[in-house]
Amino acid sequence: MLAVARLGSGIALVARDRELGRLRAALEGAAAGTAAAVLVSGDAGVGKTRLTEELAALARESDALVLTGRCLDAGETGLPYLPFVEAMAQLPDREHSVRAHPALARLLPDLAPVAGVDARDGGMPGMDAVLAGVGARSGAGRPERDIGQLQLFDAVHGLLTDLAADRCVVLVLEDLHWADTSTRALLAFLVSRLRTQRLLIVGTYRGDDLHRRHPLRPLLAELVRLPATERLDLTPFGEADSRVFVAELADEALPEDVVREVAGRSEGNAFFAEELVAAYSARADDVGGVLPATLVDVLLNRVERLSEPAQRVIRVASVAGRRAGHATLLDVAELAEPDLEEALREAVQHHVLVARQDQGVPVYAFRHALMREAVYGDLLPGERVRLHGAYATRLAGRRGHRGVAAALAHHSMESHQLPQALAASVEAAYEAKAAGAPTESLHHLERALKLWDAVPEADRPADTDEAALLRQASHVAGGAGEPERAVAFARQAVKLVDRTGADPELAAMTRRRLASALFVFDGREDESRAVIERAWELARDLPASCEKAWVLAVYASILRGTGDPVDARTYAQLAVRDARAAGEPGVEADALVTLAALDEEDGQLEQSRDRLREAQRLALLDGAPTVELRARHYLGLNHYEHGDLDGAVRVIDEGVERARDTGLTWGSYGFELRALKVLSRYARGDWDESEAAAEPPGRRVSGTVSARIAAVGSHVMIARGRLAEAARLVTELRAEWHRDFQIVASMGAASAELALWRNRPRDGLTHLRTALEWVERLGGSKWTLVNIRLGALGVALCAEVAAAAGRRRGSAEAEAERRAAVEEGRALLGLVRDTARHGRPRTGKLGPEGLAWLARAEAEASRLDGAGDPELWLAAVDAFGYGAVYEQAVCRWRLGDALLRADRRADAGEALRAAEEVASRLGAQPLRDAVRALARRGRLRLGDGPEPRETLDPFTPRERSVLALVALGRTNRQVGAELYISEKTVSVHLSRIMAKLGATRRTEAVAMAYDRGLLDDPAPA
Repeated sequence: MLAVARLGSGIALVARDRELGRLRAALEGAAAGTAAAVLVSGDAGVGKTRLTEELAALARESDALVLTGRCLDAGETGLPYLPFVEAMAQLPDREHSVRAHPALARLLPDLAPVAGVDARDGGMPGMDAVLAGVGARSGAGRPERDIGQLQLFDAVHGLLTDLAADRCVVLVLEDLHWADTSTRALLAFLVSRLRTQRLLIVGTYRGDDLHRRHPLRPLLAELVRLPATERLDLTPFGEADSRVFVAELADEALPEDVVREVAGRSEGNAFFAEELVAAYSARADDVGGVLPATLVDVLLNRVERLSEPAQRVIRVASVAGRRAGHATLLDVAELAEPDLEEALREAVQHHVLVARQDQGVPVYAFRHALMREAVYGDLLPGERVRLHGAYATRLAGRRGHRGVAAALAHHSMESHQLPQALAASVEAAYEAKAAGAPTESLHHLERALKLWDAVPEADRPADTDEAALLRQASHVAGGAGEPERAVAFARQAVKLVDRTGADPELAAMTRRRLASALFVFDGREDESRAVIERAWELARDLPASCEKAWVLAVYASILRGTGDPVDARTYAQLAVRDARAAGEPGVEADALVTLAALDEEDGQLEQSRDRLREAQRLALLDGAPTVELRARHYLGLNHYEHGDLDGAVRVIDEGVERARDTGLTWGSYGFELRALKVLSRYARGDWDESEAAAEPPGRRVSGTVSARIAAVGSHVMIARGRLAEAARLVTELRAEWHRDFQIVASMGAASAELALWRNRPRDGLTHLRTALEWVERLGGSKWTLVNIRLGALGVALCAEVAAAAGRRRGSAEAEAERRAAVEEGRALLGLVRDTARHGRPRTGKLGPEGLAWLARAEAEASRLDGAGDPELWLAAVDAFGYGAVYEQAVCRWRLGDALLRADRRADAGEALRAAEEVASRLGAQPLRDAVRALARRGRLRLGDGPEPRETLDPFTPRERSVLALVALGRTNRQVGAELYISEKTVSVHLSRIMAKLGATRRTEAVAMAYDRGLLDDPAPA
């Protein structure tokens, strides 16, 4: 099993700060003498009990008395006063309470002799008797009942008032939707008399259980009009909070697709999410399988309370899906319209269905998707087939209307009408593609392909064939963010056309599709080139046509990507010629994008951008959204790589919007635009926008796509100080490095940055060496910027290792470690310089980002042997001035340190103030803390406040002595010997030091103490 659901184990409260804040405010008001009542409503399982438990914990922490009682579902004739019986049983001194208020003996009959009350005469049974005697009504029909009840009410009110005189009292009454008449009456009596007592009454109830005639409804209407009453509606979690909650439920990390699936299916209901996670943990397979039995029982219990006609309509509606129209239900349910309306009214009143209007047409939707799943799963097999067949029959007469084909395909498939299912699936696939819904189109195509061989040839659609469906499936899979499946479908198509001996143009077309699908992946360039070369052999002698032009355009793109720019330009120009001859502006646009990329590499920047804008125009004119997005991506990348971040953001944002409008957000170039948005917004300092763009897909996509978007989003995560989350991501994505080079590049840099902020440079170097090995294996000379950036971060890590070793003066081992770190740092600097010397492939030049990271590498290298060179750090600050505000602020921090060591305090203060302003604005907590710590050590004022005083020392003299020796590399035994204390005492002091710093290891404590200015830096070794 991959995870174990921690049901009821008290995980941190998720996304309820606002609601808990209101309860806390009511508690504080009650403690101050303003009595109040809060009525908490919410669906079953939404988290009402958990919220009241948090309130109870807060109340107990403030020494309040908490009394809790629960109602049970025993009907109107049983369990009178049950929640009050349970609450009174928790009194700290029940005998004294009964002596002071004798009528309470009716709730506590075991203490009746204390009060001189005969529990058999109008009294109430004890707790055990109540639970054992469901249906008994004590004292029913007696004339004195009303007087006895009033005495009891007064006694409960008096008791609570007396208790509240000494301390605040919190009375929690759970599940009031099951409360009996007497309980409701007593609650109304108490709430109406809330004045200045130090008393808070909290009642919870299920809003989804309150049908129109529910007896609690009039009481709620009465209570909410009272000034002391507040109503609190507990709504389901939102999408993001649902994912957080689901992730917290498991002891071990759940796969992202499982988290997303459970969060979606549970629709923000905590109980549903817990049950689904528990089911996944038990099966460790598809979370979308059969619902857990406990959850089914809960869901069906609501349905089984309804009349038989209502249950029948609900079963019919479940076959339709999440929602069904009134007219459809009338046809399929085979009920007279008055009977149908009465059954629907009952289902709506009991919150199983919700009535809505869709363009003026009445429809009914299940209140929760899992309710529909439970009802549908409870159908008998024959009943299910019959109802699907009835829906299919009705839909067959409405062909041509939007959405009908998809529904008809589904119902035909489920009722085993395979020819009709095949034809409708094909129709639905093309309809979905035209509507910009590639995921749905892929679903329909997959179903059509499964049905193809099962349907007799004579009954298959005449306007398509299996090869065409395979090519189309490959195309839409790419647009749906499923590149691996795009390759698989294209391979099947190639095998099929070869087996059937298709004409050359068709064979070339099919291979061109496979080459395009393969070229998306790193490491498959050679295979892609071989496939497109075979396609060109087949198409070479054909007259100018759309397909021949496409083969040329794809060939040109692949040639450029595999390092053959001369032939790439030749074939791109041929593609333009044939596309114009065939009247195909979309193909011409694709070839123009390749020519523009070649122009940019040749230094013809304006010509490149002009071609890209023309390609964008032609693609839009021809209705070729994939080509249009490719042009937008290259134009945005063009601006980004030349340091024009504002221009890049404008182009990229427009491209992302177009991808969304065309349904291609997770297609090849829609995704590339999104990833570029994450990076460009990060560089420019628009971190909220960057994080929003890095949000995981709201549906299943390729593991490559989800891993890449997570990888590029890691930089903001780390820079904002979410280091534990980033560490988990680094670990999770390590298994995904093989998927795409960009994952390696992003996570290699992320691992290094994470290690720097966590003061674990040795760990960072281990990760970085592995990343550089991957880069080299994947063709290191192609990845200029990656080598330079990773190399610069590696030099920084080596400088940190050398500095830490240098602080442990006098140790031969530490000196050896320092020298090794310096040597490795210089080797990494050599890699950076060598890479920069060759520049980008073909151009031999570096863009602004590459030059900036080169400058940082040189500056970091100056820290290997000492304080750092202020002039080199100033050059790095200037180099990042093209717009990379965070990286520039990091360099200013290092510049400030170097200037302080050179005793240039005024200049240091200026650099640190600029760095602190950017870090505060971005929410870059680690950088901000580091800047402020450096300013404290240097006694520099960052703002308009007074000159900073010496840092307050959190350590005792003995702790400081221990820490200083540990910083020099001494073991606990050596520290004890030098200070004449025992080794155990040294360990105790270290534990206290680490607790004060929030460190988990002694080396981490030393590094944090240096960073916070709590230890003096040693002189360079």
